[in-house]
Amino acid sequence: MKPARQIVDGVLLLNKPVGITSNAALQKAKWLLNARKAGHTGTLDPFADGLLPLCFGEATKFSAYLLESDKRYRAVMQLGVTTTTGDPEGEVLDTREVMVDCAGINAVLPRFMGETEQIPPMHSALKHQGRPLYEYARAGIEIERPPRKVTIRSLAMIECAPPRVVLDVQCSAGTYIRTLAQDMGAALGCGAHLSALTRTAAGGFTLDQAHTLAQLESLDASQRQALLLPADCLVAHLPAVQLDATDATALCQGRSVAYAAAHAGLTRVYAAAHTFIGLADASAGQLVPHRLVATQNA
Repeated sequence: MKPARQIVDGVLLLNKPVGITSNAALQKAKWLLNARKAGHTGTLDPFADGLLPLCFGEATKFSAYLLESDKRYRAVMQLGVTTTTGDPEGEVLDTREVMVDCAGINAVLPRFMGETEQIPPMHSALKHQGRPLYEYARAGIEIERPPRKVTIRSLAMIECAPPRVVLDVQCSAGTYIRTLAQDMGAALGCGAHLSALTRTAAGGFTLDQAHTLAQLESLDASQRQALLLPADCLVAHLPAVQLDATDATALCQGRSVAYAAAHAGLTRVYAAAHTFIGLADASAGQLVPHRLVATQNA
């Protein structure tokens, strides 16, 4: 019999395999860690693999900061073939001859750099009236989607053997690489779809730090726990404040404390022995509780 669910706090950097959903990967890791509460920081489609940071316990309170961070991908684009979904899971819509060469492909890349607008694909998890768009798509219903601003920070061709092209893409959160492949295919006049996708970085984390489900399965319970990063790794980009015992206790109780900060905005807060107690807003000479770690008692 499996033991009762445990209080597990921390972040697991998972290398999601191709062929399963992000939620299935999360549930498997949650089971292996025997955790009570878990969540991920942005889905990867079943055909995609790569870095999928998973949050457990108190770390789930800070998952949004990684969800909203930049991502990096290795994207494989198949020229000359368009599909209903923009990826290999859809039906082929059209096949065209690929006349463009590597120089021609490289020449269009600058068009997609910087801030741009994308229309989210119908086959996506975005919600419309409480239902994901892909449910409407499967029912043959087209929903009007307003364009969204995204930013492509870098875009480089790392392999070129038309009709197969491999791109390195660094982009803002919410960017659809499938849509990027389709738009590039249209610009090249031959159409394209995304045939493979690997997330190589998210926020300050990289794929070479991640662990596979097979690796997790090979470890015992204590070894799995040792792989977890502390919750404050999700907000490491924010400035930090060390409080004495009195102020730390007050903050944990939901009270503001005086603090002559040189900066304003969200701040990581620590009690004695560098114990992370959560986030506070620094303003007007005070630290105001923002999001606290419930299990800590300063």
